[in-house]
Order: sequence, then structure tokens, then C-alpha cells
Amino acid sequence: MPVATPAQYRAMLDAAQKGGYAYPAINVTSITTINGALRAFAEAKSDGIIQVSTGGGQFASGTKVNDAAFGAIVLAEAAYRLAEKYDVLVALHTDHCHPNKVDGFLRPLLAASRERVAAGKGPLFQSHMFDGSELPLEENMKISKELLKECVELGIILEIEAGVVGGEEDGHDTSGHPADKLYTTPEDMLTVYEDLQPIGRFLFAATFGNVHGSYKPGAVQLKPTILRDGQKAVTDKHGAAAEMDLVFHGGSGSELEDIRETLGYGVVKMNIDTDTQYAFTRPIVTHICQNIEGVLKIDGEVGDKKQYDPRSYLKKAEIGLADRLKQACDDLLSTGKTIHGTV
Repeated sequence: MPVATPAQYRAMLDAAQKGGYAYPAINVTSITTINGALRAFAEAKSDGIIQVSTGGGQFASGTKVNDAAFGAIVLAEAAYRLAEKYDVLVALHTDHCHPNKVDGFLRPLLAASRERVAAGKGPLFQSHMFDGSELPLEENMKISKELLKECVELGIILEIEAGVVGGEEDGHDTSGHPADKLYTTPEDMLTVYEDLQPIGRFLFAATFGNVHGSYKPGAVQLKPTILRDGQKAVTDKHGAAAEMDLVFHGGSGSELEDIRETLGYGVVKMNIDTDTQYAFTRPIVTHICQNIEGVLKIDGEVGDKKQYDPRSYLKKAEIGLADRLKQACDDLLSTGKTIHGTV
């Protein structure tokens, strides 16, 4: 069963932290994108993380239903079955859940995991993200602590964010925030550690100038040393074992040297969404353009069923996504490092 158990997920994170690499965490919206992700991880011989956003869950539930939590459950259950055919470990995660969506998205998913745990199974998702970065840090930590306590009871890891990732993703626009909010301070990182560590294991999306969206290489000005300085503030006070598991959001357009630098500062997970969306869509557009007369019934013609059959272009989209995700495995140095079969 290649969907990681809670213990295997922790072993994955430990291996990445010790080995100086990180896992790509790809947002999925359909069975096709799940298959593309699984194909990529298997071909790269890399473990990885498959995640669902609130918008992705809404889409997966169908335009009539439009229920983010229900769609996320459907995708997770599909991932469990599909992953059985592969020989790498994948963990299931949910992406940004803002405070106003906790009751409608995160709590129903925790309830679904509670039912599974009561039946002797593992939680449905191995980790969830609560993004309280729009709140004052004290309020962010208050909610984070409450959610982390519930997650710990279920064997789930909670990812939190302090500081703001710029740009827009899934309809949440942070472009109006002051520039200084794009950088998490060492004091903030110390507060996060001291508030959450006594409760249980967590992932921390600290911000260092990263932004959501699509940018040309070099357009995003990152300051990875912010992660170094924040980790130092924590380990100087609490010892080397206190180094936190960090998450890199908004990596599109980042220079490879910046990505690699973050690995030395404790990044074990990097979200991949914008680039894989493009890698999925580009082959579809190419197919349509090259087969336009067959795809469209132009001037009363009948077209070509083989060319407008969705499978004809979605197969290409799956491979396009997989190829881009394999590049992410290479960039994050996770290629060839699966721990499947060892834990």
C-alpha cells in the first residue's frame, strides 16, 4: 500500500531532513492528474506528496455539487486505489485552508479521518495545511494550536504558515500585503516553534520573498538566508534537534541555486502547482491546434472521433505533467531516494 502510513510519512520527512533533499508536493484535481503524479514519482524512484486545495476539491466534486471537502475525499480515495500499483510512497496532503474555510473544509476532512481511525484504519490524509498568515501571529497560533491538537490525536501532521506568500492562488490574493509581510522574522519562527512543538509534529511554511503564480526565471527575488537565520534562532535556544521541517511555497520562477540553498536550511517539501498546470495544458493545446479540423466539426463536416476523444489529449497531458514533476524531483534531489520497502 504505497500511500504512506503516519509512521512512514514521518520517516519520509526524517529521511529528507537528514539527506538534504525535499519532496515535490503537487496539487491534483482529477484522476488524470493523480495518475500523472504517480507516474512521475515511480519513474523518478522518488517518494512524494499529492495534495488537494479547496478549489481542487470543489472542481473534483463536479460543478453541480461544488463541495471542496467532498471532492477532496473523492480524490484521496482514488489516490489510495491508484497508488496500489506503484512501488514508491506517497503522502496525501491538503493545501492552503484559510480561516474562513476551516469549518467547511478542514473539519469535515478531520471528521472523515476520525471515522477511519475508529475503524482501525489510518487517517485519510497524512497532513493538512492551515494558513492563518492573514491573521496576527497570536491569533494564527491560537487556531493552529487547536487544530494541531486534533491532528495529533489522529496521527496527522499540521502545516502552518506565518508570513505571507505573495501573489494569487486558488482565488486568494495577497498582493495587497506590505512587503515586509513577505518575510518571516526569526522572532516569528521562534514563536511558532515554542507554541507548536510541545503539542506535536508540524510543518512550517515560512516565507522568504516567495510568491504564487508564474514568473520568468530571475523575476522572483528570494532571500533563503531568512530560513537559515530563523532556524538558527530556534536551535541556538533549543538545541540542534529543534530544527524545523520547512515548506517552500510559490517556487515558480525560482533559480535552481535558490531552491537548492533552501534544502540546506531545512526545507523538506516544495509545492508544485503553476508549472505542472502549464505542463498539463500545453500538450492539450498542441493537440487541438494540430488537429483542429478533426476536433471541430467545421463547415458541417463530421470531424474525427479519434482526435476529439478526450482520452487522445488527456494521455498527452498526463505525460506532460509527469515530465515536469520528474524535473522537480531532480531539482529537489529526491530522485532515486524512495524509502519504500525499508520502513
